[in-house]
Amino acid sequence: MQQIVIFGSTGSIGTSTLDVLRLHSDKYQVFGLTGHKNLELLFKQCVEFKPRYVLIQDQLLAQVLRQRLHSLEIKTIVLSKTTDLSYLASHPEVDIVMSAIVGSAGLIPTYQAAIHGKRILLANKESMVAAGKLITAAVATNNASLIPVDSEHSAIFQALPFGYSNLSDIGVNKIILTASGGPFLNTSYAELQQVTAAQAIKHPNWSMGQKISVDSSTLMNKGLEVIEAFWLFNANIEQIDVVIHPQSIIHSMVEYIDSSIIAQLGTPDMKTPIAYALAAPQRIASGSPKLNFEQLKALTFDTPDYQRFPCLQIALDGLKYGGSACAIINAANETAVAKYLANQHGFYDIPALINRALDKFAGHPANSIDEIVTLDLAVKNYCKNH
Repeated sequence: MQQIVIFGSTGSIGTSTLDVLRLHSDKYQVFGLTGHKNLELLFKQCVEFKPRYVLIQDQLLAQVLRQRLHSLEIKTIVLSKTTDLSYLASHPEVDIVMSAIVGSAGLIPTYQAAIHGKRILLANKESMVAAGKLITAAVATNNASLIPVDSEHSAIFQALPFGYSNLSDIGVNKIILTASGGPFLNTSYAELQQVTAAQAIKHPNWSMGQKISVDSSTLMNKGLEVIEAFWLFNANIEQIDVVIHPQSIIHSMVEYIDSSIIAQLGTPDMKTPIAYALAAPQRIASGSPKLNFEQLKALTFDTPDYQRFPCLQIALDGLKYGGSACAIINAANETAVAKYLANQHGFYDIPALINRALDKFAGHPANSIDEIVTLDLAVKNYCKNH
């Protein structure tokens, strides 16, 4: 019975993970759950799964949760400090860590899981964007494992031989990340000047949280995924391509030097990559609906429009610049998206703010977790006020 901690259990990835775990109660036991402030859902999850620990990042809500669980004689220990994330990530009884906290808040617990040799199911792409070099080094040094959960990276992971060490050794020519194009795929530049956050979060294919949905609408999500793929698969920049695929049926592809392309197909349901991440290289039931080829009328592809969606180019340039650029982009994007969701600025103010942050903080050190955390906070404070 493997013990799992789910960071971000009340989000879309967290709830999907619990859906998969319900199918495999003989294999996995929930050791810990963490949420932000969704008291009611955390309470229901605790009643059902009875974890050893639960964390809610608000002391008053933690006290309420503690009392409600006590009244039902549920012995789950309620935590509320941010530092308790690292405690759970490094706990000696934990085998698997689902890293599904949105944003840079997932950086430290993901790093702690790496240095303590855990199997990390990685849904928090921001930690790899900001600190990919440090996290991959920690995974290698401490015999941890890093299994991607993002559907695109999971597809690539499944299309590569399990346990390979170098792309060139296995004849890989390119990694091809697919992108749905988001809700504004066919929206003109003039119309994009006026689109609202309410429109941006209506993704045509996937059910995701608000921040990720906005990132999908700007194509920043795909830019961050390129950076993540660079570190996850030890790839060269020239080995990674992006192609628009509106149907979200082919989740990504690997092109080999013999011109063969291996693709992973499936319905747009996160339970499939979650199930694979839990059991890889074995397969377990996911509960996802099966792909019905009779209902597929067409699969189409196109190239990204970097003029209408400049965030994608910003992310690609950040990867080329190296240094602290990706950490700056990640922090600035988080704040810019939050301001957009709060109706404080427009769609194209997101890339404009990111570029101003890059100009302001270019060259700042990001060679350790502490430096990255410090830089992240400084960039966010700047972006909140500019």
